[in-house]
Amino acid sequence: MFEVVSNALVASWDRGPSNNGSVNMVNDHFPTVFGVLVVLVALSAPVNAAERAADPAGHIPERPAVATPGNAAEAEAFLGAKLLVCNTCHGDNGVPKNAATPVIWGLQENYLLKQLHDFQRGDRNNDVMTWMATALSQAELGPAAAYFAKKNWPARRTNAASASPPSGIAVCQICHQQNFVGGLPGPRLAGQTYEYLVEAMNRFAVGERTNNADMVKIMEAMSPAEREAMARYISGL
Repeated sequence: MFEVVSNALVASWDRGPSNNGSVNMVNDHFPTVFGVLVVLVALSAPVNAAERAADPAGHIPERPAVATPGNAAEAEAFLGAKLLVCNTCHGDNGVPKNAATPVIWGLQENYLLKQLHDFQRGDRNNDVMTWMATALSQAELGPAAAYFAKKNWPARRTNAASASPPSGIAVCQICHQQNFVGGLPGPRLAGQTYEYLVEAMNRFAVGERTNNADMVKIMEAMSPAEREAMARYISGL
């Protein structure tokens, strides 16, 4: 089964890149995303009628595919197939295939795990990532976060940071640490894509992203020009 899944995924990737930074990802690269989703749907167990009827809105997500209890090899194959899907947007070398997609290789494990939980619960909204997170079982969330956290931050071209750090940078470094390399309080931002950073900052500022109350307050207090300058500086580190 794992070989069949892998071949199907590779075939879908060859049709072009995808972008999970916005709704445009689905519109612009539908064949790639659709091919990937079809594979994972095939691995998922259908929700029975009783479960669907019990939900008032009738929107119970598909149960994630899980291995036979006690079968470690099968469990590894299932998780491996699911993690391969991440390459469609985030890149098989850790460099995203679209500028609005964040780098996730080498990010802090606790941050990655929280984001997966937030996507599962609906505390963070992105159609494709919500689907991907719910394709993972609770037991797979930790290993998935650890897998990407152990990868090396990818080398990629960045714009040189401006000589003078923007005002307010000290507030950001409280959580994201000196030089924005990240730590337990907050994820690494140094060298993250400018497009992702500025979009994330703006979404916090206007209340479209609310899964971090401190970020909402900090971004609300910044002007659009200040957020743009901050994103530009950090992406160049």
